[in-house]
Amino acid sequence: MTIDITYSPGRDEDMAKKNENGANLGFEEKLWQAADKLRGNMDAAEYKHVVLGLIFLKYISDAFEEKYADLKAREETDFTDPEDPDEYLADNIFWVPAKARWSNIKTSAKKPEIGRIIDEAMEALEKENDTLAGVLTKDYSRESLDKRRLGELIDLISTIGLGDKESQSKDVLGRVYEYFLGKFADAEGKNGGQFYTAKCIVELLVEMIEPYRGRILDPCCGSGGMFVQSEKFIQSHGGRRTDVSIYGQESNSTTVKLAKMNMAIRQIDAKIEYGDSFHNDKFKDLRVDYLLANPPFNDSDWGGNSLRDDSRWKYGIPPAGNANYAWIQHFISHLAPNGIAGFVMANGSLSSNQSGEGEIRKNIIEADLVDCIVALPGQLFYNTMIPVCLWFVSRDRQNNKFRDRRGETLFIDARKLGEMIDRKHKTLTEEDIKRIAGTYHAWRGEMASMETGQTLLAAEQSTIENYLKESGVREEPEGYEDISGFCKTATIDEIRKNGYILTPGRYVGMEEIEDDDIPFEEKMAELSATLYEQFAEAHRLEAAIKKNLEVLGYGQ
Repeated sequence: MTIDITYSPGRDEDMAKKNENGANLGFEEKLWQAADKLRGNMDAAEYKHVVLGLIFLKYISDAFEEKYADLKAREETDFTDPEDPDEYLADNIFWVPAKARWSNIKTSAKKPEIGRIIDEAMEALEKENDTLAGVLTKDYSRESLDKRRLGELIDLISTIGLGDKESQSKDVLGRVYEYFLGKFADAEGKNGGQFYTAKCIVELLVEMIEPYRGRILDPCCGSGGMFVQSEKFIQSHGGRRTDVSIYGQESNSTTVKLAKMNMAIRQIDAKIEYGDSFHNDKFKDLRVDYLLANPPFNDSDWGGNSLRDDSRWKYGIPPAGNANYAWIQHFISHLAPNGIAGFVMANGSLSSNQSGEGEIRKNIIEADLVDCIVALPGQLFYNTMIPVCLWFVSRDRQNNKFRDRRGETLFIDARKLGEMIDRKHKTLTEEDIKRIAGTYHAWRGEMASMETGQTLLAAEQSTIENYLKESGVREEPEGYEDISGFCKTATIDEIRKNGYILTPGRYVGMEEIEDDDIPFEEKMAELSATLYEQFAEAHRLEAAIKKNLEVLGYGQ
């Protein structure tokens, strides 16, 4: 089986075509369509680990074999040893034993024992690389896995370069891995969202809280998308990945493996732990500068009855039947004195008064922690149609990097933004993300504080200013203004008058409609004429249909 996959460098929009429904038709989609055909009757949740495990193996083998060839070519003159693992560790390349190299997997693809060969390859990799211990899928020899289809999948993956320097410079692996995660989330339906958050949501969260330097935590990290985007943000805006320390926790053991592979693929040094963040918080004493999360919505099975006296419930005991406010208080408990959290929540969290949730929300608002609320458009998520929003909670709202925002909350209603990418899904465009994030940045007064240079080191100021200039969000200092139907600054007194409800639509009002200056009588005459024309057309169509029915013998 062969597949024609062409790849040209450049930005995403230059590399992907769009069909009539707006769906991308780049090389990732071609690869996915071919791989999905090989799935047969296998459940997407099971097939996911088969495919992603092989993609990961191909990646590390490509990187190794390119380095191996280089060392082999130089061994007589530079005294290099291509069989010395230390030669690879120096370049952050995994040591791949002979039986685990893709060349061996590829030549064995049609053998009946290919499943066992892959399992042994994965075991050998884990044995030689401590960071991969317990991470890789080692169940390819099971009887239920069609070995013919497995061989065809290997042939397919063999057609693309993933780990060589050229492919890494184009981020081929990252694109494929990220695309496949999204497609598997879609194929799995409701359960798919447990490991994947739509890319545009992650991008928006990261762009808004700007995690340049410090500690980052995601207590329900899924496959690690928040960390990947944070690392991209830092590098693309002149920072260094060593400027941040990354911590994540995930309660699904197989998803933890996906996250660790995702980090290894990106060469991100992250501490990912397995466990329930409510009942076995692996980072109990950790206080972070940035928290990013997309927790399960409205979780009724989180074991709240056994945590009634937990010290995290500073603002009220969350109901046992819904974990939303348990998550919110868990996030707040992990913030350092200058920390900020950005997280996804079901819209019900903005207005619910059931089981004491309204009182908890009131206490959080009165503690002056809520910095910004963003209402999102529907259809952004693969796993739910529940309307969702973003919360931004800050412990230091008089931070001397920004203006004093105490007693204020910014509301943004972004429900009308976004564009459809297929019949079921919508995405926020790059312009949408810039508009939302730029509004928040302007409201925080970032540019004003940067002009005075308060408490910012010169290097930090230059880095941030370069980012703002390059991103096009705010090339010159601009003040914030309320925009009817989109954004509004509300004081805590206004929020009190609205019963502590945080729904943005309640504050931003209706969008102002520009007057077209056409007199009412003239407009009504035009609309009436159009309506009567449509009535006439409807009668004509009705008569034609009746005539056709009579011809068929069904007239009345």
